[in-house]
Amino acid sequence: MAESRTEFKLKTPPDDGITNVTFSPDSSQFLLVSSWDKTVRLYDISSNTQRLSYTHAMPVLDCAYKDYIHVLSGGLDNTLKSYDVNSRQERVVGCHENPIKCVEYSGDLNVIVTGSWDGTVKVWDQRAGNPCTGVYSQPDKVYTMSVAGEKLVVGTAGRKVWVWDLRNMACVQQKRESSLKYQTRCLSCFPNKSGYVLSSIEGRVAVEYLDP
Repeated sequence: MAESRTEFKLKTPPDDGITNVTFSPDSSQFLLVSSWDKTVRLYDISSNTQRLSYTHAMPVLDCAYKDYIHVLSGGLDNTLKSYDVNSRQERVVGCHENPIKCVEYSGDLNVIVTGSWDGTVKVWDQRAGNPCTGVYSQPDKVYTMSVAGEKLVVGTAGRKVWVWDLRNMACVQQKRESSLKYQTRCLSCFPNKSGYVLSSIEGRVAVEYLDP
């Protein structure tokens, strides 16, 4: 790839497929990357350097920022990890029975949310003695997930989309189905919580609005 003002290639990239990239919530200078090579890497974009990396026992399927110091990751080892980028210490927060496909953080409620191929969503609060504060069954394997404020939208196998309120997880708020014909690939909530964008393996994208 040619170097240019608007596009450049990062040095020391992962050795296998990339599963997620996400910028720091406080600065576009830092980019967090998870990969099938079992690593999570943090890059300094301004200097084009790898600031640090840590590993899982198996490929990593997702990563997220908790804040500018702490990052989160999960993958095929069924394990949710938290990593302090300053002290470079990692902590195992907990596990699922099957691989963790999605990791999200709700700053509004200060909880971590994970979605797994075991067909559950778990909510974690690291301030609690037992960090797992709830396990919630989904209609099938969790493929994608997005948090906006108190809203949690979960996309599963079978083209199902369930909408939850993280303040009250006793029951699902809405049960929906993708308007796209094929398997859901990814979804992302609107920042204003009024809906979400959903994509499928056929290469189509749908814009969906939530019921009031």
